[in-house]
Amino acid sequence: MTETPNGNGAVDARTSPEPPGSTVRKGNTERADADNDAAVNPMDLARDGVIDEEALIAEFEAEKPARHLSGLPGTAVKIIGVALSLFALYWVFNPMPTQFYLPAFLMFGLPLTFLVYRGWGRSAAAKEAGRSDNPPILDWLLAAIAVVPFAYIISDWDSFFRRAITPTYLDLAMGVIAILVTLEAARRTVGILVPLVVMGFFAYAAFGSFVPAPFNTASFNWIRLIGHNVMGTQGLFGVPTDVAASYIILFTIYGAVLGASGATKFFIDLSFSAFGQSKSGPGRTVTLAGFLLGTVSGSGVATTVTLGGISWPLLRKAGYPKEHGGAILAAAGIGAIMSPPTLGAAAFIIAALLGVSYLQVLIWATIPTVLYYFGIILAIEMDARRFKTRAVELDVKPVGKLLLRFGYHFSSLIAIVVFMSLGMTPFRAVVYATGLAFILSFLDRQSWLTPKRIWDALALGAMGALSVIPVMAAAGLIVGIMTLTGLGLKLANIIVDFAGGSLLLTAIFSAISVTLLGLAVPVTASFIISWVIIGPALQDVGVPAFAAAMFIFYYSVLSEVSPPTALSPFAASAITGGKPIKTMWLTWRYTLSAFLVPFIFVLSDDGVGLLLQGGPGTVALAFVVSLLAVASLAVATGAWLLGPARWPERILLGVGSLPMLVMEPLYIGIGAAIIALGVLVHILGLRRHRRDEPDGAAGVSASREAKPERT
Repeated sequence: MTETPNGNGAVDARTSPEPPGSTVRKGNTERADADNDAAVNPMDLARDGVIDEEALIAEFEAEKPARHLSGLPGTAVKIIGVALSLFALYWVFNPMPTQFYLPAFLMFGLPLTFLVYRGWGRSAAAKEAGRSDNPPILDWLLAAIAVVPFAYIISDWDSFFRRAITPTYLDLAMGVIAILVTLEAARRTVGILVPLVVMGFFAYAAFGSFVPAPFNTASFNWIRLIGHNVMGTQGLFGVPTDVAASYIILFTIYGAVLGASGATKFFIDLSFSAFGQSKSGPGRTVTLAGFLLGTVSGSGVATTVTLGGISWPLLRKAGYPKEHGGAILAAAGIGAIMSPPTLGAAAFIIAALLGVSYLQVLIWATIPTVLYYFGIILAIEMDARRFKTRAVELDVKPVGKLLLRFGYHFSSLIAIVVFMSLGMTPFRAVVYATGLAFILSFLDRQSWLTPKRIWDALALGAMGALSVIPVMAAAGLIVGIMTLTGLGLKLANIIVDFAGGSLLLTAIFSAISVTLLGLAVPVTASFIISWVIIGPALQDVGVPAFAAAMFIFYYSVLSEVSPPTALSPFAASAITGGKPIKTMWLTWRYTLSAFLVPFIFVLSDDGVGLLLQGGPGTVALAFVVSLLAVASLAVATGAWLLGPARWPERILLGVGSLPMLVMEPLYIGIGAAIIALGVLVHILGLRRHRRDEPDGAAGVSASREAKPERT
């Protein structure tokens, strides 16, 4: 469970006085304003709607809910988890051949998955009866079977991989078992869809000669399929699994240690303290907390749920409706996947695929992350005026005192970047940062990393990677089939031909394709598949490889908020009690500007300035123009500028933001002119409205205009 603010600063909260008789909506009830004036502890606010964070994270991260283990099975799983973490840490300082390390890593990871994740749902009767949730004999048997093929591989790994062209019958049998246990582990963690997709690709490779042109290919027998996908480095033991066994496991260990050291609590406390008692303060608090927590979690759903337990009561007391409060939580949480220095798992794959340092990927992600949160902040400021939200007084320590006392928690985050800038590998950088977080934990007596806490953190670090390991291995199988059959290049050519060679149309078709794929599979798998198919298409029309990779990355992430399977908004609605579909659409509105930003760095040469590429002038131009485009679109969707914005100016501002995406002087000028016209129409409309209003009625009318629109 995630720690909550209690001790570092955020202690008490009370709302500022409201006119007599006013009320604050809380769930389905109304409370008198006098109740709001009483000092309220944030912990008490959170208890108003107690949530099971672990269950929500498991459900809405597209994972099957993990077991609640106890007794000897719980101890055994912890031991295996700690062993997996220690093995990954050992590998950093004692590198071993990939053909040995990856099978050994899966030999730990996949059996652990069978013990932690159920093969089927748990009945309500079992829950009510309080029956044990420990693994049945069948799952222990599956875990033992999962060990066999990988133990076989590492027992004579050099000869095994040399026999890829002429495998023995035993090699083939072990290869089949390895694939089957991988698919079953993926089914348990992310559902049936990913295994079905993998099986579909295998069927295509086996019967490709029967597929109509232009998709037809040679038909490959099982000997070739197993040899390529299990006995080589293009399938099961390809880049995705390599990323899981290196980057991801190390960063989940780091996140677990950093959280155990009290950093999570400090980040939330700092967010509560950072903003004053303004009406938009609660929304800003959630946004800042989402960014800070995202630097550790790298998971949209996990950050949303962690935020919700503490921040939703604050938003509720400020006057946010359930759906809008949930949308703020989800939008802030989704930013975790694109927030340096951890980003999401797909960012590690970018570094591996392009052969660049992870620090370079962090640099590329910097400005788009700023623009993402800039759009959210603007939406929050507008909503604060539209909903007439109240300021919430928080009895907290000043920001300066919090930073002076607990600011050391930022040290390990900064250290990761510093170590990598000094030429250190990201693996060693994150391990040294983990060690630094461990040492700094002793600056606060309540957060000392005792041997028990270290043990728990190492186990938690391994558990945090379990939902990713099977998916990455399964995605590797998909990539293996695509490279074997050449399907990726065929699909890329079809996209380019369908777009008539147009860069704009290719980018639009690519964005739609990645978004649709992201509705069916998790972000990481979506990126991997899209890179193989859409990456070549974008490069064929002149987009640099790094820009194409970041374009695909952002649309893979944004599939988290895309209808109809937006997981983070659904998790947020489960916390706020709001309507899931309405929450989803409102979250989409908050993040809409982020859907346009990736077009900037693929539609023109100057657009790569958003990725901090090119000269200072290029970077400055791209940043300023992007800020204007994001702000214009925020006004169009938020219906507020200097006052309530009507449809004429909203349309002008929305349309004006589109030409700005093409970073060329002519298009920038056209967009700026349309935006200026929209602002002028807005100002004239406000003056006319105020002039026509009788004395004393303007405020009432403005209040009516400020009511939220029906969504």
